[in-house]
Amino acid sequence: MQVGIITFVFQMTASIFQPFVGIYTDKKPNPRFLIAGMGLSMIGLLLLAFAHYYLLLLCAVALIGMGSSIFHPEASRVAQLASGGHKGLAQSIFQVGGNSGSAVGPLLVALIVLPLGQSYVSVFAAAAFIGMIVLWKVGDWYAEQLAVGKTTKKSRLDDDILLSRKRVLTSIVILLLLVFSKYIYLACMNNYLTFFLIEKFGISVKDSQLCLFVFASTVAVGTILGGRLGDRYGRKKIIWVSILGTGPFTLFLPYLPFGWTVVFAAMIGLIIASAFSAILVFATELLPGKVGLVAGLFYGFSFGMGGIGSAALGALADRNGIEYVFKICSFLPLIGIIAAFLPKMVKK
Repeated sequence: MQVGIITFVFQMTASIFQPFVGIYTDKKPNPRFLIAGMGLSMIGLLLLAFAHYYLLLLCAVALIGMGSSIFHPEASRVAQLASGGHKGLAQSIFQVGGNSGSAVGPLLVALIVLPLGQSYVSVFAAAAFIGMIVLWKVGDWYAEQLAVGKTTKKSRLDDDILLSRKRVLTSIVILLLLVFSKYIYLACMNNYLTFFLIEKFGISVKDSQLCLFVFASTVAVGTILGGRLGDRYGRKKIIWVSILGTGPFTLFLPYLPFGWTVVFAAMIGLIIASAFSAILVFATELLPGKVGLVAGLFYGFSFGMGGIGSAALGALADRNGIEYVFKICSFLPLIGIIAAFLPKMVKK
């Protein structure tokens, strides 16, 4: 449960502010928000390295979460601005940075932090500092685009979607429900797969981290594939296949031997990750000119659901066992059937 609370604090601080930051930057885009967000995350990492009390640990992850809140809405706008029309691919490339970090994280924990100690978390703050330097240059390019008028408001000159306001709001709710099912299940895998493997198969902590690395790596690959396939075959099809198509694998996962468990976990990561970029771009097409709001809403909601899910699943695991949690969560992807109610995007 304490592990779940740590994730809850991080995800909630990463989610609460994002829609408000998105609304603000839709009106007043600010290239330096990119650097400010990364700077807060760097401070949080340094504090995390030397936090020897649980409360201080929560403060550290809260700072990292706040940095994420400030960073994502403007970063999504930059990704779409640089997309050259391939919005799904651009969004996937942007997301795969985070997914790759999530994949490498457990591996680096196993190789660096476990043998050398908690203070070596500070090594990762160097990556954040390098990120600030890179983002300063990206911010300069972004500022140039703003100066010549290539802002989000320009996108309103694009073709409008022929949908009523009620249909648009209904579609946004459906997309949020799909994000709910996806991120609650991902919270289960990201936070408790290692516990599940250790308890059921008796493997070491290091080996469980390597298995988590395999899962997170396939999430990164699936993110890229989802963006490309969404641009080519339509986002609704990819959303449908990604969420609902994961169901057979999640339903069998809790009952398999070790080798097949790893294989099925990898397949789940590959399929389920392909949805988010398609969902996000689909939502920006429903609400043209509101990239910051959409990014803030969906990133915020996904992080918030991940945080709430982590805390709830942690408490459930303490009470009923980790295998019970995986059996319950295996039904979540079946919510993907509601993707059938998403509209066909017909443009003027």
